[in-house]
Amino acid sequence: MSLADRLESARTNQNPVAAPPPGAAAGPTRRTNRRRDADPFAAVKGRVHQTLLESLGAKLYDPHLTETEIASKVRLALTEVIATEQKPLSHSDRTRIAQEVSDDILGHGPLEPLLRDPDITEIMVNGPDQIYIERLGKIHPVSTTFADDAHLRRTIDKIVSRVGRRIDEASPLVDARLPDGSRVNAVVAPIALDGAMLTIRKFAADPFTDLDLISFGTMSPQVRDFLRACVVGRRNLVISGGTGSGKTTTLNVVSSFLPDDERIITIEDAAELQLHQDHVLRMESRPSNIEGRGEIAIRDLVKNALRMRPDRIIVGEVRDGAALDMLQAMNTGHDGSITTVHANSPRDSLSRLETMVLMAGVDLPIRAIREQVASAIDLVVQQQRLKDGTRRIVAVSEVVGMEGDIVTLQDIFTFDWAAGRDANGRFLGHLVSTGLRPKFSQDLADVGVELPPSMFIRGAS
Repeated sequence: MSLADRLESARTNQNPVAAPPPGAAAGPTRRTNRRRDADPFAAVKGRVHQTLLESLGAKLYDPHLTETEIASKVRLALTEVIATEQKPLSHSDRTRIAQEVSDDILGHGPLEPLLRDPDITEIMVNGPDQIYIERLGKIHPVSTTFADDAHLRRTIDKIVSRVGRRIDEASPLVDARLPDGSRVNAVVAPIALDGAMLTIRKFAADPFTDLDLISFGTMSPQVRDFLRACVVGRRNLVISGGTGSGKTTTLNVVSSFLPDDERIITIEDAAELQLHQDHVLRMESRPSNIEGRGEIAIRDLVKNALRMRPDRIIVGEVRDGAALDMLQAMNTGHDGSITTVHANSPRDSLSRLETMVLMAGVDLPIRAIREQVASAIDLVVQQQRLKDGTRRIVAVSEVVGMEGDIVTLQDIFTFDWAAGRDANGRFLGHLVSTGLRPKFSQDLADVGVELPPSMFIRGAS
C-alpha cells in the first residue's frame, strides 16, 4: 500500500460504520454495554485530512523521495494546516491532533502509542472499542479505541498488505508481521462475530541477550553456559512450551551462540528471528493466493534448505508434517539444528513430534518414528509462563535413547518449585542441577567443548 493510499484511507476514518457484509451476524453484540465517548476533534481531524490530501498531491508519488522524506513532508504539512484551523485550540490539542493524524497516515492509527511503549509486550484488539495490553506479564484494558470497525479493518489491511498477505471474507484469518518483526494475527468477519480482532506480539527493537534472560530469571548462568556448549558442540535442540511462554525469544538467544563461520538457514512462518551472524539466509513460508494456489509450506522450505548446503537449520516452529523432514535432516548430517514446538512438558514435546510425523502421510510404525526422534533430538528445553507473569525455563532434559518402545529422558536442570513465592506472588525458585551429567558429555569433549564438573553439582544454580 503506497503512502498516498494510506493518506486517502486515513482521510476517510471519520466515516460511519459500514453496513455488515452479507451473511454477517445481525443484532447487538456482546459489547453493547461498552460506551465510547465521541471524539471532540473528529471534525477538525477530518478537515485536516482533506487539506493534507489537497496540499501534498503529487509529492506523495515522487520517486525521488524516500519514505522518510515523505513522512517528514507530511508532518510539516500537518503543522501548517493545523496552524490555519479556525477553531480555538490549545497547544496540547494541536499537538494531539497532529500526532493522531500522523499516526493514521504514516503508522497504525490508535495503536501507534502502544507500539511505541517499550513496556507493552502484547496488544489485543477485541473489536474497535475494546483493546487490552500485556504489561509485565499481566493483562490490562486501555482507553484507546478505533473510530469504528471500518477504521480497524483499514489498519489490518495496511499491516497485512505490507508483507504480501491478504485478508477478506474468503480468507478471514491471517498471520503477518510488522516491519520490526512483531508477530501479528488478525481475524475478520464472518469468523469474527463482534468486529475484527487483532493480536500483536511485540518484539523489542533491541533483541534480548543471554544477560537479559538471566536478569529476568528465565535462565541461570549455568544453564546459559550449558546451552552455549551444546550449540557449539552441534547438539540438536528442541525448545518446547505453551503459547506466549517465550519460546521464540529463547530460540533467538540460543541461536546467537552459533559460530560466525557457519552457514545458517532460518525457516519461519513470519520472520521474527534476529541473528547477527554474517552468513544467515532467511526464508519465510507463503499462504495460497486467492485462487488457492502458490502456497509454500514450512515443509517445502525445509526440503529446499537441504539443497542449500546448510551448516545449521533453524525452524521457527514445527506444527505439521515438517517434523518428519526436520528429524531426517538432523539424522543425516545436519547436526546442531534447532526448532520450537508447542507442548507442556519435555515428554509431551516428543509425543507431539510423533503425532506431527504421522501428519506427513507416511505410513511408519510408531517404533520407527520414536527411533527417529530418539536419534535426532539431543536436548529439550522446556519453557513456561508462570502465574506471576514471568517466563522461565523450567526444565532442560536430555533424550537418552530407547528402552523397549519408550524414548527415555533424564533431567539435567529443573526448576525449584519448593522455593515458594514472595509477598507479591512472584516465584522465588530458579533452575538447579539434578546432579546428572549428560551422556553426550564425551561427544562434546571429542570436539573440544568441555563441560566443567561444577556445572552439575546437585542443587547448584
